[in-house]
Amino acid sequence: MPEMDVALKDAMQIDGAIGVALVDYTSGMALGIAGGSKDFDLAVAAAGNTDVVRSKLRAMEMLGIREQIEDILITLDNQYHMIRPLKGRSGEGLFLYLALTKTRANLAMARHQLKRIETALDV
Repeated sequence: MPEMDVALKDAMQIDGAIGVALVDYTSGMALGIAGGSKDFDLAVAAAGNTDVVRSKLRAMEMLGIREQIEDILITLDNQYHMIRPLKGRSGEGLFLYLALTKTRANLAMARHQLKRIETALDV
């Protein structure tokens, strides 16, 4: 999927990007990965963050919240982890997962750029 490859490459251009994955949260499988390292396995991170998305969707359902998740942010000591579920029929059940180095990232700009990438992505 060239469009997916371009989207992942664009996400890696975000300041502070460590790695990015396009993930199917019904299966936990990463459909595409860019970046990462031997100490940061994006396939494992993608699968683990699937549980985060599922849990949040379940909680929203129990609370009767009918809104869509724009993004989920997890802040660690040295990193930001962003989860952005894709909207629209072609992206249903998928999310972009982006890990950033906290000292190099501009969180507001990263959110803006990830939204732009999502809008351009046609899966």
